[in-house]
Amino acid sequence: MTIHLEKIPAHSVVYMRRIGAYGEKNFKLMHDMKEWIRHQKLWNDFSTIYGIAQDNPSTTSPEKCRYDVCLETDQTFEDQAVQSGVLPAGTYLVFEIPHTTEDVQCFWASLADVLLKEEKQIDKSRPVLERYKVALVNKGLCEFCVPVSD
Repeated sequence: MTIHLEKIPAHSVVYMRRIGAYGEKNFKLMHDMKEWIRHQKLWNDFSTIYGIAQDNPSTTSPEKCRYDVCLETDQTFEDQAVQSGVLPAGTYLVFEIPHTTEDVQCFWASLADVLLKEEKQIDKSRPVLERYKVALVNKGLCEFCVPVSD
């Protein structure tokens, strides 16, 4: 796992949203979004996809939790399958990890300790961003961008 601090600017995105308990059904949403991206001929080595759990499941009932899968793009689309939005800008502690279930679980389990070690606090006004740059995913990696206070 590698860690670095990054200022991420606001990005225009298109996204698909699923409302319901987090879990396996989010994988289907990711698959559907990737199919949409390919159909629009937007898939390339520079594509960046984000997975965003918009709600904290410890304070939001499972049936109301929102999960978005986003594609970074400045293009606009008249397609009811997607919505337009903007990713929040700010400072993020970025964790690059192997894209496996075990490593993702390890990331979440160690997050509090790493934040303490790095002397950072989560900025709860912004969500954690799962970032999937195609070039990294092709190497079996993904990133978690944890919003931190400046």
